[in-house]
Amino acid sequence: MKLIYQQVLSFFAVIAVTILLLGISFSRMTKSFMYNNRWDQLERYSDGLVEQSLTANRKTGKTAFNIKKLDNYEAFLKNQSVHFTIYQPNEKPLYPKNQETDKITSSEWKRLKNNQMIRKTDEITAENKNNNPAMLEVLKPYYYNNKLLAVIGVGLYTSEINSSLNKINRDLVKALIISLIVSMIISFFISRRLNRRINVLRDAANQVTKGNYRIRLVNQGKDEIDELTTDFNHMTENLEKSANEIQRQEERRQEFLADAAHEMRTPLTTINGILEGFKYDVIPADSRGKSLDLMMNETQRLIRLVNENLDYEKIRSNTIPLHETKFNAYDAMHQLPGQISAKASAANDEIVIDAPKNFPVYADYDRFVQIMVNISTNAIQFTKDGVITVKGFRNKEDNAAVLEISDTGIGMSNEQAQNIFERYYKADASRRSGKYGESGLGLAIVHQLVEQHGGTIEVSSELGVGTTFTITFPDENSKKQDDE
Repeated sequence: MKLIYQQVLSFFAVIAVTILLLGISFSRMTKSFMYNNRWDQLERYSDGLVEQSLTANRKTGKTAFNIKKLDNYEAFLKNQSVHFTIYQPNEKPLYPKNQETDKITSSEWKRLKNNQMIRKTDEITAENKNNNPAMLEVLKPYYYNNKLLAVIGVGLYTSEINSSLNKINRDLVKALIISLIVSMIISFFISRRLNRRINVLRDAANQVTKGNYRIRLVNQGKDEIDELTTDFNHMTENLEKSANEIQRQEERRQEFLADAAHEMRTPLTTINGILEGFKYDVIPADSRGKSLDLMMNETQRLIRLVNENLDYEKIRSNTIPLHETKFNAYDAMHQLPGQISAKASAANDEIVIDAPKNFPVYADYDRFVQIMVNISTNAIQFTKDGVITVKGFRNKEDNAAVLEISDTGIGMSNEQAQNIFERYYKADASRRSGKYGESGLGLAIVHQLVEQHGGTIEVSSELGVGTTFTITFPDENSKKQDDE
């Protein structure tokens, strides 16, 4: 069953049940009101009868009913479809004598003699259906000088009341039917409006499945469907960003494959040429040592390119465990110039180390060294005849160790600085065949390693002035608090 019909039926069922309950309640309340109103009227008739027909002698204390006045009152009440009966204290009828009267039960007499008025309804039963129609009756006792004088029963046939109630019920049923029809029409339009909004969402979802992530829906912010629309817009926005990021990464991947092919083709061509020279014995004996050194350098270049990709994937997938310990980074920092001295000398760069003798760092020692080497090597590639400064200090406020590596190289633009940690990204795309085989993965590996340590890395740069990388390594206690 379609949703619109389910909604129509649900709305209709709720409204129908509500109207039905209200109708039943109104019908019962009307019946109770009319019965109580009639009982009050019968009680007033009874009081009026006593006032007009009962006479009392104050000297003798005797009381009596005026029969003539009773006859006149009876004639008056007949016009109102009302009859009355007067009972003596001995439970025998006093008036009218020649007319069959309703019997009063012993329990009712007991209540009447206790000065209790009785209101009752004589319903139609199988026994009295033909002889005694249903009626309302009031039995009220009257006392004089604390002595029971008489009990007056005033009755009214319920046929008149029932006819009025039946008319009201018929009108109520008509109103119920009309209300149900109107409610069904209103339910249909409400459901159609809701389904129209749902269909808009469905059509938009179909557009998303076809790859249209730019679609946005109008949101009025009124109900749950609008909240769903908000979530849908957030979803398409994120999907669009993801699609753009995938496209960007694909472009970077293609660029990397071109770079990798270029990087591998040069050393492979060199190695192949040397091997052919050895094969055909065309390389002079005094040049064979240089040829072997060149072939070894080119082989190391290929190995480095492959290892960088493998390291990045392992770090990104958290398959390389970190062995974090607290150590003094002073010694590791002062060993850095020796590790990159050949590269620094080739670029005529000076390496300056600025760190206190007691510089505690909580990190994986090998990865800490790798981070320093990668950033320093990157700085050397873009700095000639300059200074590379590696500075270490403690941030007491954040309980962290800070490593700051700056250079006096060519610097970067804001756009380059924002993308520098992206995989395969190169700030200077023209440096495709540099001496150290720039692959665009060094800083991406650094970024992943710093994040695995729970630290932060920031870069600030200015074209023609230089670049500064700031890495923060939180202490053990700070990391535990962040994890909690």
